[in-house]
Amino acid sequence: MGFRGQAEFDRHAATYDEELARGIRLSGESQEYFAAGRVAWLGACLARLGVRPQRLLDFGCGTGASAPYLTGLLPDCALVGVDVSEACVVEARRRHGSGRVSFQLAGDGLGASEFDLAFCNGVFHHIAPAERAHWLGVLQAALRAGGLLALWENNPWNPGTRLVMKRIPLDREAVTLSARAARRLVQRAGFGVLAVDFHFYFPRWLRWLRGLEGALTRWPFGAQYQVLARKP
Repeated sequence: MGFRGQAEFDRHAATYDEELARGIRLSGESQEYFAAGRVAWLGACLARLGVRPQRLLDFGCGTGASAPYLTGLLPDCALVGVDVSEACVVEARRRHGSGRVSFQLAGDGLGASEFDLAFCNGVFHHIAPAERAHWLGVLQAALRAGGLLALWENNPWNPGTRLVMKRIPLDREAVTLSARAARRLVQRAGFGVLAVDFHFYFPRWLRWLRGLEGALTRWPFGAQYQVLARKP
């Protein structure tokens, strides 16, 4: 399907959170800090647009780490997480499954025009470049008309990001994509790009500077970026 082998993701399902924690330890922060920050920024974007999605897709959900933050942001929403790894889906169900939060394999298919918002964090660097357009097409088809895509990726222009990825086994062979490349891919898939914003500029030991981050989001040096786009 264009993703790295399912077996590789399955092998890391039980240990991925620990591996990720070791990798991002250089920042002085936890996985939860970054997950909360991504969703908080998305929430601010939704507020500015005046929209409140009811059906959410977490594409490449892994073990479901984003689910509590997304459902906390939108308490009335229904969330479907999908992933290529069966072991990750099983673990996500165990940790976060509920009456309004479900998880399934990416190969099980998604309903057409089913979702108001597709959230995707750190997935496309695991997809072969030749297959990225296909999966953006899948996301586009799964969204209703006017639905939103929030695509988060690691910024290869940030040296800290490159170092962290080298410390995480699943990320060492990943093919990163710049914000410019991600924007082009999203546009070619038929989305209208609303904004490209960069985040996570300062590690914990420079946290006293984080008050500046709101003014820096267009400077392409944060550790991650979000491409926010809308389906026509």
